[in-house]
Amino acid sequence: MKKMMIKTISLSNAKRTFMSTMLWLVVSCVGLLFAPKALLSQLALAEIVAQYNYLIGLGLIVGSAYFLSQLVSFVADESIQHLRQKRTVETVEAKVKLLDPAERALLREFFLQGATILALPKNELAVKSLLHTNILEELGNERHYAIQGPTAEYKISMSARIYLNRDVLRLPAGEPTQEELTYLLKARPHFISGLVQPRKHAA
Repeated sequence: MKKMMIKTISLSNAKRTFMSTMLWLVVSCVGLLFAPKALLSQLALAEIVAQYNYLIGLGLIVGSAYFLSQLVSFVADESIQHLRQKRTVETVEAKVKLLDPAERALLREFFLQGATILALPKNELAVKSLLHTNILEELGNERHYAIQGPTAEYKISMSARIYLNRDVLRLPAGEPTQEELTYLLKARPHFISGLVQPRKHAA
């Protein structure tokens, strides 16, 4: 892990150094090509510029092409990110409309326990489905148990939170009646009672 971090930092520093070099190349070439001849003569650069004019022009083209490629790459990355986010939102919207009882009961646990993070079994079908449709996010902290299998910590994704209201999760609007409370307890996922929730936070 430490080696990977060092490698990432070194690569970042190398990119930054290369970008600074290219920037100075462009600035220098622009200055030499478009500076007044009188100024170049005073700096004793007029003959050098005249002799290597084509090389200076080539340096300007190379530097400009580099920054143009960086701009195109940035625009492409932003476009891809926007499309990915849009697709995620569309997936969440579609899934929220088609939640089955097991998935709805699982999501209710975050509200019933007043938790933003729950430890859930990774192999549970409802967990896999909600994770695949971007409603849940896996945070890691995976643990393995002989009886119930692997678990990990999950939270409701930011993209899904705005869609998961009391109506969608079929939670009572106010203080639940005894009948509503009985229903909620019976509808809880079968695996919840066997799990130890490591961390709880106010919702």
